Amino acid sequence: MIIGVPKEVKVEEYRIGAPPTAVDVLVKAGHQVLVQATAGEGSGFSDEGYTKVGAIVVDTAEELYERAEMIYQVKEPIPSEYPLLRKDQIHYRYLHLAAEEKLTKVLMEKGVTAVAFETIETPDGATPCLDPMSAIAGRLATQVGAQFLGRMYKGSGKLLGGVPGVLPATVVILGGGVVGTNAAQMALGLGARVIMVTRNLLRLRYLEEVLHGRFETLASNPYNIAQAVKEADLLIGAVLVKGGRAPTVVTKDMVKTMKPGSVIVDVAIDQGGCIETSCATSHAEPIYIVDGVIHYCVTNMPGMVPLTSTMALSNATLPYALKLANKGYREAMKSDEPLLKGLNVWNGKVTNEPVAKALGLEYTPFKP
Repeated sequence: MIIGVPKEVKVEEYRIGAPPTAVDVLVKAGHQVLVQATAGEGSGFSDEGYTKVGAIVVDTAEELYERAEMIYQVKEPIPSEYPLLRKDQIHYRYLHLAAEEKLTKVLMEKGVTAVAFETIETPDGATPCLDPMSAIAGRLATQVGAQFLGRMYKGSGKLLGGVPGVLPATVVILGGGVVGTNAAQMALGLGARVIMVTRNLLRLRYLEEVLHGRFETLASNPYNIAQAVKEADLLIGAVLVKGGRAPTVVTKDMVKTMKPGSVIVDVAIDQGGCIETSCATSHAEPIYIVDGVIHYCVTNMPGMVPLTSTMALSNATLPYALKLANKGYREAMKSDEPLLKGLNVWNGKVTNEPVAKALGLEYTPFKP
């Protein structure tokens, strides 16, 4: 198969779908890999590094898209890429279609086969191609939240962990999955007071056992959320509905009760956000202020640390890329249930039920 690895085009996105280590595996498996010139530079990989492992470096995205049977990329297509999409081409990348009606319809109209990293799901409920980026985003949520508490950003001026004789800041985390757990680990490591709110009581018991420090738990309901939000110096939204749009769990009225200079980091913004006042931002312009509360809603947070993110993502996505390339998507879908769950759009139809439900579109199961 001819596999294309384009340069990412989203603002301040420095990751790349396949580092040289992954290209080496694909080439040795008998596939031709096209890499767009300078695509790896943001993650520290040179064109020469790709040619050494057998990749063919091409000058333009247009040439790459024209020749490639499968596009292996990180982020979803943006409007400037829409004209490059073509019928029956496999797109293997993050898509987050539950919050992207226009993109979903473009993929349907173009007749592409769209496989989303984030909806590949194993029998135990794990999302192996989402979890590495969720872990990074969770850790970054605490890191950037601590930064924007600084007074130069109009934050409250609190040090997250405090010092002896001065109380630490309070970090409230909504959601106890991979994002929330990693955010809590970072916050506790810095000495903050942490309140975790989630509806999964078994998960709360587990986290209370394994996380130590100033760690408190609350069952998720509107009253508890409202009370916790009032106390938060840093509020981290980490609510995930697999494949679907994130539910709004923090209302505008709740945000108004927060202390001036407090910070919101809505990691769920890729799926539409879980806080009513959230709007997508970029690394170039990461924050805005509503009712005195700083909002950080960057849609590609792991792009801040592209070397770590690229390698972690490749570790997870490469095995499925190999299956798609070795068997073709039809045979791969028939033989691999987790990969089948990753199929979001095929033959002009939406083949992922949560995406279809979120967008009010017809759900059509894949039939090879």
